[in-house]
Amino acid sequence: MGLNLYNTLTRHKEPFIPIKPDRVMMYCCGVTVYDNCHLGHARSYMVWDVLRRYLQWCGYTVRYVQNFTDIDDKILNRARAEGVTMQAVSDRYIAAYFRDIRRLNILDADDYPRVTAHIPAVLDFIQALEQQGYAYAMEGDVYYNVRQFAAYGKLSGRKLEQMQAGAGGRVDTDVPEPKKRDPSDFALWKSAKSGEPAWESPWGMGRPGWHIECSAMIRARLGETIDIHGGGGDLVFPHHENEIAQSEVLTGQPLARYWLHNGMVTVGGEKMSKSLGNFTTIRALLDGQWADYPQPVHPMAVRLFILQAHYRKPLDFTPEAIAAAEKGWQTLETALTIEQPTASLPAQALDAQAIARFQAALDDNLNTAAALAVLFELAKAIQREVNVRTHQALQNLSDQHLDSAWQTLRQLAHILGLEACQPTVPSSDLDTAWIETLLHQRQVARQEKRYAESDRLRTELQAAGITVVDHPGGKTEWHRS
Repeated sequence: MGLNLYNTLTRHKEPFIPIKPDRVMMYCCGVTVYDNCHLGHARSYMVWDVLRRYLQWCGYTVRYVQNFTDIDDKILNRARAEGVTMQAVSDRYIAAYFRDIRRLNILDADDYPRVTAHIPAVLDFIQALEQQGYAYAMEGDVYYNVRQFAAYGKLSGRKLEQMQAGAGGRVDTDVPEPKKRDPSDFALWKSAKSGEPAWESPWGMGRPGWHIECSAMIRARLGETIDIHGGGGDLVFPHHENEIAQSEVLTGQPLARYWLHNGMVTVGGEKMSKSLGNFTTIRALLDGQWADYPQPVHPMAVRLFILQAHYRKPLDFTPEAIAAAEKGWQTLETALTIEQPTASLPAQALDAQAIARFQAALDDNLNTAAALAVLFELAKAIQREVNVRTHQALQNLSDQHLDSAWQTLRQLAHILGLEACQPTVPSSDLDTAWIETLLHQRQVARQEKRYAESDRLRTELQAAGITVVDHPGGKTEWHRS
């Protein structure tokens, strides 16, 4: 049958046909790094992680890019509150992102562009839009002329009259309406405010608007048209709608061939979000700090909880659902960790019927719930056979059939990122960057005699297996414990 994906742009499932037969270019909107990630973030990045793994299993070479928004009002507000720089806040929460998301066995993207590293690309993009008549400057700000783009609204299906400028939690409340020609126009460049980071531009000192950032980074890192653009359903309007408007008038090409959006994690029927205060961070859930479930939750149980529902549907977060996922993971883990009956089998000796059913499930718009049903059938068959052999000294399946079921289960579980024994995350430049960032923050705290903060950072490093050694003269060294 082949992979079919629901395309938000066309509003129906379509056969997946990449631009190049053996290669997939994929982009997902990343986090704004001002706080720890919550379960809603985990769901989004886990969905695209499974899609990427499945595409690779199907034989595609996948280039997956996920950005970090490291310049934003929320980051600046936290930096002011803490008396630190915007970069210090961004670096801290980028490091926290990796520590939390890797615990869920979500693979690193191939590239993590930051907005602040793409200011020249943003400026070039805005200038080109201005030259083509799609952008206009007003007292140091630059706006996109929405009514100039006839296809505006094609992703969200909204009529222009129904739209609210700045929707999606990024409202320009401090921008007087007279500065815009139309209330629906959105900011491409914002003039500098006192005490905020700013960059030189043809319109004066300032910083990028939110929507232009992803358009510029996609073009810089992946090109004019990509295969898949993913993100949460709350980004359809205005963020992704505006990305299309900016990019397609400039290139004359579709920005993405397939637009995919995951449903929200809900609490009591409301979207989980920091603005509503109903969020639970990944870290709190895994470390047993969630008040409604005060015990550590296994990372694979969290994966199971998320993947048990179709990615496009809402997912209600309750203690009962987490407890059920923990029991489900115990079933899979028991089967995955039995003693391997025989040596590894060749691929053709795996359970072809189970693999076909698993593949049919994921081919149907990434139906992970149906794919999990195949895993549970294999796991229960393995457990039944082990129990019979252990307690009754009988053997219903041959060693070869038992081994086939076990290896099939292990391979299919891997595609969903479900690992009984997760390998230690290897040292990488990102890990080193996180360590150096915390050491720098600690050094600044010591210089400013904020000793409680210095001690907290040392403790955080120790918890990650990093020993800090202070030498006379202020020099600090570290090594892995």
